Amino acid sequence: MMRLPATSLYLQALGLVGATLAAVLVATTVVIFNIPPPSPDIYTVSEVAQVIRTGKDAQAAEGRPLLVRHADQPPVSTGPTNGGRRHANFRAGLASVLKIPVDNVVLAQDAPRMFYGPPPRMGHRVPTELGAPEQTVLFGPFQVAVRQAGGKWLMVSPRREMLEPWQQRILLVLATAAIAVTPLAWWFARQLAAPIAAFARAAERLGRDPDAPPLDVRGSSEVAAAVAAFNLMQERLRRYVTNRTTMVAAIAHDLRTPLTRLRFRIEAAPEELRAKLAADIDEMEEMISGTLAFVQDATRPVERTKLEVSSLVETVMDEAAETGADAAVERAERAVVDGDPIALKRLVTNLVDNALKFGSRARGRVFAEAGMAVLEVDDDGPGVPEGEIERAFEPFQRLEGSRSRETGGAGLGLAVVRAIARGHGGEVTLQNRAGGGLRARVTLPLALRTAGRQPAPAAV
Repeated sequence: MMRLPATSLYLQALGLVGATLAAVLVATTVVIFNIPPPSPDIYTVSEVAQVIRTGKDAQAAEGRPLLVRHADQPPVSTGPTNGGRRHANFRAGLASVLKIPVDNVVLAQDAPRMFYGPPPRMGHRVPTELGAPEQTVLFGPFQVAVRQAGGKWLMVSPRREMLEPWQQRILLVLATAAIAVTPLAWWFARQLAAPIAAFARAAERLGRDPDAPPLDVRGSSEVAAAVAAFNLMQERLRRYVTNRTTMVAAIAHDLRTPLTRLRFRIEAAPEELRAKLAADIDEMEEMISGTLAFVQDATRPVERTKLEVSSLVETVMDEAAETGADAAVERAERAVVDGDPIALKRLVTNLVDNALKFGSRARGRVFAEAGMAVLEVDDDGPGVPEGEIERAFEPFQRLEGSRSRETGGAGLGLAVVRAIARGHGGEVTLQNRAGGGLRARVTLPLALRTAGRQPAPAAV
């Protein structure tokens, strides 16, 4: 598909407006010079007299239907040609044909309607003598009133159409211009919007995959500048995350050396103090191990593929049930996401482990909703105070007050879950259930469908 050159967005918009105006002008010129012009309606004295004699509506030979009605007062003229020679001849001719005084005939005509083209066939010459009064003509629209014996007025006028011929012609010109301009405007708008849409997709992709390749710099000069700034920002963010992760890993690794020395030195401590110090050192080593594991997962190369979430949850639940835990899947609908199998398995494992530690049982559900794959894990534990829910996602925070290694862990489980979910463009929330217990809810974007055969979900 042909692309617009990398010019300014202002110049492209200006070009769109100029091309649209040119297309309208061309379409209007083509219509005006290729469609026969409309002619006015023509009415003769004999046609009007015939309708007055019968008192019934009738069709004029070269005009619109003539309508008859009765009124108490004659019509009032507003046109600039009232009282002119043509009107006087028409009134005199009608009075002569009907054999009534001229004063009993009133002719009213509004300002003349727009028409153009060659002169009408019967209207190019109006007789000055009334030798043939029935052939005197009038151009509509008009109103002719004839006084009746009882003082009432019988009025004859052409039927008014919703659109006059000249109005129909203008609408035709506008419609033709719109049809001619629409494809051009659509093409220009598509070319202008394509780089911006690509920019928006890249920004959304950055939230799911910070290591995504940079954008191609193309489009208008303004869009190209924004894309270059976006690529620079992405690179800086990648370096920042890498440096921070490397620093945390180095600190965690280096802490193991003094902890090892402390473990040897507590051998000389009193017996009652030695056990407490050893427990604290074991807890610190567990936190360091958890931190290093988290850093390793964050820095390892990621290979995303399509995988079925319900199969992943069933696998984790089955593994937990095999150890004697009360874990089961209550609802498993098909929901395919594009993600890292190892990271997502750790996400599900952490949620199930938390449910079993703090709530003694885990119940999972997977379904699709509003373009997202939804994973819910419920437990029967005491829940979390509303004010502490957000803090539960902070590293080294625990959901219960005890510092027991058997139940507390290192406090990284939910932090890892949130990091993985957000790294896949999703989110995780905690909610206290009405019947007791806690519900962890994870939403992940469903995999986009592609044309042709889709790859099978990755096995876990």
